[in-house]
Order: sequence, then C-alpha cells, then structure tokens
Amino acid sequence: MAKLSVNVNKIATLRNTRPQLNIPNILRLSTIALEAGAHGITVHPRPDHRHIHPADVFELAKLVAMFPNAEYNIEGNPFHHFVDYARDVRPAQCTLVPDSVEQSTSDHGWDLARDGDRLRPVITELKSFGCRVSLFVDPDPHAAEGAKKVGADRIELYTEPYAAAFARGDESVLSSYTATAIAAAGLGLGVNAGHDLNLDNLAPFIAAVPETAEVSIGHALIADALELGLATTVKRYISLAMAGSAMR
Repeated sequence: MAKLSVNVNKIATLRNTRPQLNIPNILRLSTIALEAGAHGITVHPRPDHRHIHPADVFELAKLVAMFPNAEYNIEGNPFHHFVDYARDVRPAQCTLVPDSVEQSTSDHGWDLARDGDRLRPVITELKSFGCRVSLFVDPDPHAAEGAKKVGADRIELYTEPYAAAFARGDESVLSSYTATAIAAAGLGLGVNAGHDLNLDNLAPFIAAVPETAEVSIGHALIADALELGLATTVKRYISLAMAGSAMR
C-alpha cells in the first residue's frame, strides 16, 4: 500500500497569520495525524519562511522520532540552504524540488539534463547523512533515467497535471505516469507522488500507478480536515490508498 505523508505547511500558514498565539499548534496537529495512522510528516521550508519556520523543522523532527514507524520528509530546493536542515536533522527522506524563491507552490519537475551536474554532489552529500533522496519530476520516463544517473533513490511524480485532467473527466494523462513509474522501478528507483491529490483522485491514481510507495498530501487534506476533523481525514486518505491498491 502507498504510505501517506501529511504535509503540514498549510497548518503553519494559518498559524503565521497570528504567530503570537501559536494557534493552530503544528506539533499538536501533527501528533493527531500520526496517531490517526499517517506514515510520516512532510515539511517544505522556504527561504521566506512563509509557512514552515526553522524552529518547526527541528521540533517536528523530535516529534516524528517518537513514532518508530513514521518517517520525516523534508522537501525543498537544495540550493536554498536546504542541506543545512538535512545535516542537522537527518530526516528519513529529502525530496528535492526545483522551486524558485518567488513561486507560490511547486509547479514543475527537474530538468535533469540541465541540472544533473549540480544535483549530483548534493545528492551524494545528503545520502552521506543517511537520507533517502527523492527528485521531483514530471511524468516522463526519461526523467527516471536522469534521476538514476545522478544518484537519487526515488522520484516523486508531480501530479498536478493529473489532478487537473481528472477534474475535467480526462484520465488519459495517467498513461505517462504509469510509464514513468514502470521505468523508475525497472531502474531500481522507488516512486513517490504528490501535488493536488485529494479524496476524489487518489485511489484511481494509485490503481493506475501501482509502483507508488508514498504520497505526500497537504493542501487538500488540511482543507478536508476543516470539514471532517484531522484524524478522520487522515484515516479516510489511508483507506483510499488501500482501495487504490485493491483496484490494481
């Protein structure tokens, strides 16, 4: 079954509107998610600290360590002081994303033909800390080949194009995700997925991409939690991941 890592950035975004109150409490809500069965916590610290703050990175690392079966995933641009976090925290996984400082959210995968030489030494360093390294990529089998060449352990499929197509009633784009995942698995790479996955499109995606080892979900999950409660929402997403696996 694909594991669920809960991205808690949006919790931090809301907290930061009135930081002096520390409401909502990111540690408390992350604890609820983990106690509800989430397999991990994801954070994406950005240089402008728009949501996750440096202190959050360290406090959440201590929290996740209290759950022996949970993993901590730090994602971000490796050229934005990202390596410092990994060196100090030693997360289970580092997900490298090619976002610029001004981007509101991640919106494309790595161009490994262009960026591979820059990434290779960073990946080597991150792996020396004991971190598994995943590269954020577009659904293209050539991206899997590039990830393998630079030393990554996994790819994370950028799923916004799939989510947008699914909302239009068009699932034809799934074939590119399936092909990329098959190519990655054939090269010995693990496969993650994330971006705009939600209660409607998660199970069909996992059914079509059975190689998926982990999904990282934040925006939709936190929005659903406002209606359903966080623990119920986490359990529902896990059930959908299981349903997707059963559909294979």
